[in-house]
Parts: sequence; structure tokens; C-alpha cells
Amino acid sequence: MTATMERPTTTVHTRRKRRRLADGPLSTRIILTAVLGLISIYFLVPVYWLIVSATKNSTDLFGSFGLWFAHPQLLSNLGDLFSFDSHIYLRWGLNSIVYAGGGALVATALAAGAGYGLARFSFRGREAVFNTILAGVMLPQTALALPLYLLFTQADLANSYWAVLLPSFVSPFGVYLCRIYADAAVPPGLLEAARIDGASEFAIFRRIVLRIMSPALVTVFLFQFVGIWNNYFLPLVMLSDTKLYPITLGLTSWQGFASRQPLLYQLEVGGALVSVIPLMILIVVLQRFWRSGLTEGSVKA
Repeated sequence: MTATMERPTTTVHTRRKRRRLADGPLSTRIILTAVLGLISIYFLVPVYWLIVSATKNSTDLFGSFGLWFAHPQLLSNLGDLFSFDSHIYLRWGLNSIVYAGGGALVATALAAGAGYGLARFSFRGREAVFNTILAGVMLPQTALALPLYLLFTQADLANSYWAVLLPSFVSPFGVYLCRIYADAAVPPGLLEAARIDGASEFAIFRRIVLRIMSPALVTVFLFQFVGIWNNYFLPLVMLSDTKLYPITLGLTSWQGFASRQPLLYQLEVGGALVSVIPLMILIVVLQRFWRSGLTEGSVKA
């Protein structure tokens, strides 16, 4: 009876000891929490400044303390933003949704097929293809913008939606993540069982593989969407018609005229605040899948 009573107490002490060892000394935890707090402040202060500045008029934007409110008029500022120049900001927002949403969807679908094929099908040159894709991950997009512009000019596609959409359909990082995820999460035995039951390769991919890989696909979609949404240099090189601009390029064009039209300073601040709202909503909604995809993909490389 005594041994039975002592065993749970010993187990609890062991668990507490392991937890203390895993958490580290108290001083280490305090330092770590302080560092994380400073990093959080570093990233949140610009967002706070943006929220405060979006409520001010053009005079208070430069004539009042930057981190506090002065005569808030957020709704009036948003009305000016959406109605300025025949609702051009709404047009830029719609363009950004088309570029980011369409590009991310197609890039995710292509990455899923390529990653699954590289993980579960053996063919000559498979590793060479995968290494080439890995090299594409390391290439900066700015280095490819000018060659792409020359190619699209030859094809008469420059200054069109396709000039931004087509390069966005390719995601080397997405192929890389889908390959290592499929290699770790898609069991070969399950694929063989489906083939024995008479399922075609396309049916296996659509009904089984895509469902298993859904956390990785959400991660790829999120990364690609944010990357395209924030992309500035490629639209700058490809587009000359202001009606085709995404939000990033449109706000920058306003900055060039703000010295002659001071109202544009306020519109630019308000436009920047509105432009980050879709990204915040998307990350909050998809963060559960996003973290799961990254963790699963890191198990095997």
C-alpha cells in the first residue's frame, strides 16, 4: 500500500524536475521573455504608428506627436481614400487580390503536383530536377525582373495582368516544401492499396494526396499570397498603366506627387493601413494550418 501511495508522488516529482530542466533556469526565462518582448515592440510600434496616423488630417500628421491621437477623423479619411481619383484605390485593391489570389492558387496547385511527383515517383534525373528547383529558391526575384520584362515584351505581354500573374505561378519554395512533406506524410502503402482497388493516378492525387498534404498546401498558399501582395519591383518593371497597378505600386506613385498635393500624404498612410488588413485576417485564419505544415515539413529533409 505504501509503495502504491509513493509511486504517483515520485512520478509527479519526476515530471516537475523534467519540466524545470526543459524550461531552464529562472534567469534564462526572464532574459528570454524580455528579448521576445523587445522584439514584439519593435514590430508592433510601426503598426501602432500607422493606426494613429491614419486618424489624423494632413496638418496634424506632421504637426502633432506621432504616437498619439489628434482630432481623430478616421472615417472621413477613409472616405477620401476610397473616392480619390475616381475610386482608383479600390481598383488597385482589386488588382492586388487578382495578382495575389490567382497567383497563389495556381502556384500552390503546381507545387503540390511537382512535390508529390518528386517524392513518390522514381525517374531518371529526379534529383537533378530537385536540385535545380532548390537553386531557384536562392535566386532573388529582382535579378529575374529585367530578363522577364524583355521576354514579356517580345511576347507582347508587358503592361498586362499576365505580366505579373505568370511569374507568380512559379514557387520553388512551394515545390521544395511539398516534396519533403509528401515524402514524410504520404505512405507508399496507402498509394499501393488505392492502385490495387483500381483508382487512377489522378484520382489518387485528387482524393487522397491533396487531403493528406492540406497543411503544407495552406502554408505554400499563405507564403505565396503574402509574397505577391507585397511585391513591388516586378509590377514596377512590368506595368506602366496606372489602372493595372497593385496597391504597393499605387501608393508609391502617390508619394511622388505628394510634394505638390499634400493630401496624398494622408491618403498614402490610410491606404497602407487598409492594405495590411487582408494579410492580418489571412494569417489569423490560416495560422493553425501554417504552423502544422512547417512543423511536419521539418521532420524530414
